[in-house]
Amino acid sequence: MFQRFGIKKTGRVVAPKLILFGLAALVLSGGKIKPSKWTAKSNSPLRRPAGYAQLVSVEPLPAVDGQMCEWAPASASASMSATLQQSLFASGPAAEAAADAANPLQIDRAPVRQLRDTYPTYSAVAVDLQTQEVYLQDENLYGYKVFNRLDTTPPTAGFTEPKRVVQGILTKMEYNCALYIDPNNGDVYSVNNDMVDTMVVFPRQAQGNSLPKKELHTPHRTYGIALDEGSREIFLTVEHPSEVVVYNKDAAGDDKPIRTLGGDQTQLADPHGIAIDVKNQLMFVSNHGSYNTPGVSGTGKFMPPSIVVLPLKASGNTPPIRVITGPDTRLNWPAALFLDSERGELYVANDADNSLVVFRETDSGNVAPLRVIKGSKTGILNPTGVFVDSKDNEVWVSNMGNHTATVYARTADGDVAPLRTIRSAPLGKQALAIGNPGGVAYDSKRDQLLVPN
Repeated sequence: MFQRFGIKKTGRVVAPKLILFGLAALVLSGGKIKPSKWTAKSNSPLRRPAGYAQLVSVEPLPAVDGQMCEWAPASASASMSATLQQSLFASGPAAEAAADAANPLQIDRAPVRQLRDTYPTYSAVAVDLQTQEVYLQDENLYGYKVFNRLDTTPPTAGFTEPKRVVQGILTKMEYNCALYIDPNNGDVYSVNNDMVDTMVVFPRQAQGNSLPKKELHTPHRTYGIALDEGSREIFLTVEHPSEVVVYNKDAAGDDKPIRTLGGDQTQLADPHGIAIDVKNQLMFVSNHGSYNTPGVSGTGKFMPPSIVVLPLKASGNTPPIRVITGPDTRLNWPAALFLDSERGELYVANDADNSLVVFRETDSGNVAPLRVIKGSKTGILNPTGVFVDSKDNEVWVSNMGNHTATVYARTADGDVAPLRTIRSAPLGKQALAIGNPGGVAYDSKRDQLLVPN
């Protein structure tokens, strides 16, 4: 049994996503698994030889160049020994005799090697227009970092130091994927995707390993966020089952949604980004395209990526008013959305196309984008976050593929260089192409590790 987890110990940090690879590599490269000498009389479980690779040790990591802050995930509340005791057990005379004759189980052994990314990867971006600060959501190290809006990283610099970092076990951020800055008081809303199932809210000046000022327990696999400040409603997308859930802005703890939008008629299919148009009472939702009816076998299907436009107050199985989809749209894993209501334009962080595409708010069907920012000069690589700064006429993109946030003129088009780049890794350093790994297998013929994501 391998699971994603991290453990904070002696001031160093176990890899947030990829510790399982180091553990698997230890086993597959010849590490020996020895049964325990612990006996049932001491109330400690025994290990039974399983005939396959098992987790054998966890070790704090040495310091790594470029790793700015320590990290431990919010879910790491149980001790490693407790985890082992739950998963590695046996009973019976034969097992006890074997255990008595063997060396003790070691749980403080260094891995042979590890595959991990030690740098921040930025899943979302938002600008506090009052303080002129940029917030970057760090999905790899589980937190967010705050920079000055005009910060830029020189080519010779390793990275730009953030003004503030909110990160640590108390924050309850893990696989955090979306950000919202309250324009009234500067509160920071952070959405967790597939681990903690909690949206957390921090005050503007939060720093370090801080407790959130508010928590809201959300559905599993929540992804995108938008707020209607007038009606005080929070809109959240849920990847599976494909839904949009709406909460009162004051909701906290186990409060339930005030309405839910979902069903095959909605054409929601693995929804990610969401943007709202309060004036015209519309919501825009980007879809990767996979869909199934929960609890009903044989209903899974793949649909083309799309952006569906629905009534803002829709609930239940409501069909869209119109849909943007088709090969001319260039949509490919569309992630975050941002509606520039002043110009009537919809911005899409187009992850798998390495582009930022812009549509007219009124577009429908298989329509080509109004503008596309894409190319080697742009610095865009696997963009998942976008924010339009209408005050300074700029558009920000967070790039999960290369540890950067890039900023462009509001009307930029084509293969254009960014006005500025905030970089949190050495120039040209790409992110490790592993995300949410669920297991690992060894290909002995090719001497390769196979990792499903």
